[in-house]
Amino acid sequence: MSFESIPQKVLNAGATRPSVDAYAVRREDQWVGTSWSDYTDQIRAAARSLIALGVEPGGTVSILGTNTPEWVIFDVAAMAVRAMPAGIYPTSAPDECAYVINHSGSTVVLVQNDDQLAKILEVRDGLEHLRHIVLMPGTSSDAEGVMTWDEFIGRGSGLETGEVDERLSAIERRDGATLIYTSGTTGPPKAVVLPHEALVFLIEAVYEFIPLSTADSAVSYLPLSHIAEQIVSIHAPAVMGLKVYFEPDIFRLADTLKEVRPTAFFAVPRVWEKFYAAVSEKLGEASGVQAAIANRALSVGRDHTAALNRGEQPGGWLGAQYGLFDRLVYSKAKEAMGLDRCRFMFSSAAPLDPSIADFFAGLGMQVLQLYGQSECTGVCAFNKPNQNRVGSVGPAVPGVELQIAEDGEILTRGPNNFLGYLNNPEATAEALSEDGWLATGDIGEIDDDGFLFITDRKKDIIITAGGENVTPSLIEMSLQTNPLIGTVVVIGDQRPYLTALISVDPEAAAGMSGEEVQASVQSAVDEANASNARVRQLKKFVVLDEPLSIEHGELTPTMKVKRKVVAEHFSEQIEAMYS
Repeated sequence: MSFESIPQKVLNAGATRPSVDAYAVRREDQWVGTSWSDYTDQIRAAARSLIALGVEPGGTVSILGTNTPEWVIFDVAAMAVRAMPAGIYPTSAPDECAYVINHSGSTVVLVQNDDQLAKILEVRDGLEHLRHIVLMPGTSSDAEGVMTWDEFIGRGSGLETGEVDERLSAIERRDGATLIYTSGTTGPPKAVVLPHEALVFLIEAVYEFIPLSTADSAVSYLPLSHIAEQIVSIHAPAVMGLKVYFEPDIFRLADTLKEVRPTAFFAVPRVWEKFYAAVSEKLGEASGVQAAIANRALSVGRDHTAALNRGEQPGGWLGAQYGLFDRLVYSKAKEAMGLDRCRFMFSSAAPLDPSIADFFAGLGMQVLQLYGQSECTGVCAFNKPNQNRVGSVGPAVPGVELQIAEDGEILTRGPNNFLGYLNNPEATAEALSEDGWLATGDIGEIDDDGFLFITDRKKDIIITAGGENVTPSLIEMSLQTNPLIGTVVVIGDQRPYLTALISVDPEAAAGMSGEEVQASVQSAVDEANASNARVRQLKKFVVLDEPLSIEHGELTPTMKVKRKVVAEHFSEQIEAMYS
């Protein structure tokens, strides 16, 4: 049987489900859908235009913008003509955009709006390979070499559809399909080259236990430059057919969820933490009989979810109680979050505190944690709905191997592993062994049943001046469950004791004085310290004047902390805690 790539699967879907909605966008106050037939026509038109612009097999293009249909159309079209698309995080500065475009050798870049265009024009003289700048709909420019979306589509109007089909049919399993630039927590981004085989293998493996269909829907809101969102917005729909709602403004996510009520929802831990803070605060306002009902509901919800985790279908008295509390408590909480229709909920990118997963379990919400990184197409371990262990990230995806190295590092091998880093053989050799094992850089354990538990990042482990090994993420996660606390960065490498930089959530801190904030954070620190050995207790902390941000370079676009940057930005505050 011949190999069918993701772009081939997408284009075939135009024939197998032509009238079903592929995606929807907000037009004023309405969500307007586009059929699979029209969606695939748009991809074919874009593919013809890329050929007309001189994009060759093995070539590269770049995309700069937030979540829009054109982002995905351009991406799939590039893969269809055997080129590799490279997403650029929309928060990137001009020099960061230039790095991706130059490093990838992109000849065409798609940009979303005037602000993103300004970044490219600012560094254009240094973009040696770039030949064409394409704008998404709604933007135009008189700058030389810049074309509107309609002008771009018009470039390919004279080409025969057969030219696209020829490129499609020539795709090989191990051809490079896409470039994923890493977040760069420890240095310049590296370009992960994922083969077509990896994309297809991963999504088909997941489909076996996450059976989404054309009746399902999801929201596209995380950066499309990241493999996780590409799985949600591109690869899963190609195989499963779910409808994608594009939300280009992440700050509107809460409203969007309530409007579209997706049946599948993927989020990073920070999103789940915000939901937790809002819902737990609301439940905390209950008193008397209402408080008793809420507490009993949470207990029943946990028991019900625990049964589902074991692969059981709760019935009898537990099922009856669950039905009652669903009407009284669970349905109202889910509706407030826009997740009342959600069948599958996922968390990844960083460990989710077990207490938060347990809280949602109490609301009858099974949040499935998974684990991976760009180098293994985003996933190598995945909790299944009937095989879910809270605190773990699940067993290996079927067809994937996991093992723990002597130093505790997690290793993985499978068809989902990358080909290597573009133009960086040294880094490739360091990450990928000759026999195909990927060194993840994470520390973990595998229990007797094959469930993987992440304990820390290999390079993030703190060794104090006294020689104690400390896992900062455990302390940070514990504190970040407090609704007031935003991000925590534990300091202490080669230091006599541990300290922390702590930012607070502006909404939670609204109306509180500086003294009240300090006292509340101190209380949270005292509570965390009480459960830790002395060497793992925070001796001092600083409450930052404003939250850590992507714009200031302290967080990656997927909200991971850049510890080196944070240490540089707040060096005075850190030194003061040790003076």
